[in-house]
Amino acid sequence: MSETKAKRTCLECEAPLSGRRDQKFCGDYCRNTFNNRLNEDSSNYMRRINNILRKNRRILAKLNPDGKKTVDGITMAEEGFNFHYYTNIYTTKKGSQYIFCYDQGYLKLDDNQYMLVIKQDYVR
Repeated sequence: MSETKAKRTCLECEAPLSGRRDQKFCGDYCRNTFNNRLNEDSSNYMRRINNILRKNRRILAKLNPDGKKTVDGITMAEEGFNFHYYTNIYTTKKGSQYIFCYDQGYLKLDDNQYMLVIKQDYVR
């Protein structure tokens, strides 16, 4: 009765594996390297978008230190705010739409004015 065992090797460096049967990598370095290479195309795109969102949030927080303030759209643009990127929109019962970058948001008013707000607990 000869039973042939398939030699298990690390998916990254192909070193022989010993230990758990479901083990795929010889260590954290190989696991991270493998997954980073696997996801690098989508990661670069997502990293760029996340950087824009974080920058937008920082700008809103900087312009609105007290929790509620009206600012000019030109001021936001001069700071580098990108109006095309946000995390969610909250529509009130009256139909007003607050646009948020994480917890920092704004409501477009008349004459290129924006009311900056911080998301409240009741806003989901």
